[in-house]
Amino acid sequence: MIESSLRIVQPDWTQPMPLAALFGNAQPIELDLGCGKGRFLLARAAAHPGVNFLGVDRMLGRIRKVDNRARRLDLGNIRLLRMEGYYATTYLLPPASIRTCYIFFPDPWPKKRHHEHRMFNPHFMDALHRALVPGGVLHFATDHLPYFADVRDLLQADTRFAEIDPFVPTPAEQTDFELYYVGRTPIGRCSCQKRAGA
Repeated sequence: MIESSLRIVQPDWTQPMPLAALFGNAQPIELDLGCGKGRFLLARAAAHPGVNFLGVDRMLGRIRKVDNRARRLDLGNIRLLRMEGYYATTYLLPPASIRTCYIFFPDPWPKKRHHEHRMFNPHFMDALHRALVPGGVLHFATDHLPYFADVRDLLQADTRFAEIDPFVPTPAEQTDFELYYVGRTPIGRCSCQKRAGA
C-alpha cells in the first residue's frame, strides 16, 4: 500500500509501480530504503521540495507514523510503501526511475549463519543497478563495521559503479539510529555512482 497525504493507492504488485503517476509530476525520485521512523526522510523532503521521496519500510507502525508526520508538515513530495526493501527494489521499482538511494543502518545480521538475510548481495546489486538512472547514486551507512567492510568490498568489486565521496547528513537529517550511535561507535559511510553506459 502506498500512503500519502493525498491518497492511498493499491498498485498491481505483479508489475513495477507507476512512480511518476503516484507522485503526479516529473520531479526526480529519491528512495529511502528502510526509512524507519522517518527522521531523515522528513528532513530531506522538507529541505528539497523539488524532489520526490519514496520511503520504504516493512513495519506498518513506522509507515503510519511517518505518514502522519508528513501530513502535519504538509510534505506532498513523500510517498510511503510498506514492503520489504529487497523485494521492493528487485520487483517494484521501474528501470531507471531512482536518482538516489539511501540505505542507512540496515539490519547487519551479524551472525555468519544469518548472512544470507542481508540486503546486499549480487542479486540486490543487479536490482539496484536496474532501478537507478544513469549517474544515479547509492549512499550507505552502518554502525556495524564488519558489515560495512563487506558492503564496501561488494561495491568496489562491481565495475558498474564508481566510488564517490561519502554522503554525510546534516544534523537534522541524522536518523534515530545514528543519533544513538554517534560518539559511541564509529560509523562507516560509503557512496557510489552508476557509471554512464554501464
